[in-house]
Amino acid sequence: MTFLTPYQPQLLSLFRIMSGLLVLQHGTTKILGFPASDMSGISLGSLGGIAGLIELVFGLLLVIGLFSRLSAFILSGMTAAAYFIAHLPQGFFPLLNGGELAALYCFGFLYLAAAGPGPWSVDAQRG
Repeated sequence: MTFLTPYQPQLLSLFRIMSGLLVLQHGTTKILGFPASDMSGISLGSLGGIAGLIELVFGLLLVIGLFSRLSAFILSGMTAAAYFIAHLPQGFFPLLNGGELAALYCFGFLYLAAAGPGPWSVDAQRG
């Protein structure tokens, strides 16, 4: 299946934008209370609050494509830590410990750190 090959750079940008938006919502619910969820209203000094700040700041940077590689690398580390701290103690298998999303985020962000932001980004415009 090669019909998407000519669109690889644009699809990389879409992957970065969507990944950033998805992690950004975790930060907005924790820090801004929007959308309201069971994660809203946590203390900024807690591990969840620190994660929320990271998700908010670096998720936004990833969406616009500014400092994309650094942002993706930091988010990869944060989601790896989330997996090991919150999910692994619940059991080994991600399907059973609820850590599938954290693991997928970790490797998706690691890929973005290596591949870069794609053409639709502030980084690409800056050269």
